Amino acid sequence: MRPLTEEETKAFFEKLSKYIGRNIRLLIERPDEDYCFRLHNDRVYYVSEKIMRRGTSVGREELLGLGTCFGKFTKTGKFRLHITCLDYLAQYAKYKVWVKPSSEMSFLYGNNVLKAGLGRITENTPQYQGVLVYNMADIPLGFGVTAHTTQDCRKLDPTAIVCFHQADVGEYLRDEEHMC
Repeated sequence: MRPLTEEETKAFFEKLSKYIGRNIRLLIERPDEDYCFRLHNDRVYYVSEKIMRRGTSVGREELLGLGTCFGKFTKTGKFRLHITCLDYLAQYAKYKVWVKPSSEMSFLYGNNVLKAGLGRITENTPQYQGVLVYNMADIPLGFGVTAHTTQDCRKLDPTAIVCFHQADVGEYLRDEEHMC
């Protein structure tokens, strides 16, 4: 495990800020314990510094992961968030989308959120903004990117896409061999 380089940190924080904005500092500056982001096998892990120090005694080949995986870097250098960071994103999300029970399963199967399945949306959400997707009982289901602003969503027809799918909790079952 190693710290992120300057370019990796920039790509990672740009992606993360699309979903939680300036609340990134709340992830690092926690009152209970110091946390940091570490890179291992092209994956970024969010781990407490105490556990990270203990993990240094394990060899790189034997170490599978440490802490919570936030995502991975692709071969082209872009960062892709994984669903495993959903709990942390849900705490600090700026913009949210709630889906109706009728379209909840559709989203969990990897489909986009349509206007017909939109329950609520945070006011003043801009276009192409990272949002967290919740069901009507405020349980986080995943995250995506808005296709239209909040004002435009009111005028759309029921078959128009409101939120592009990025990740959902159904990935635990669909892609379990690639999650580690």
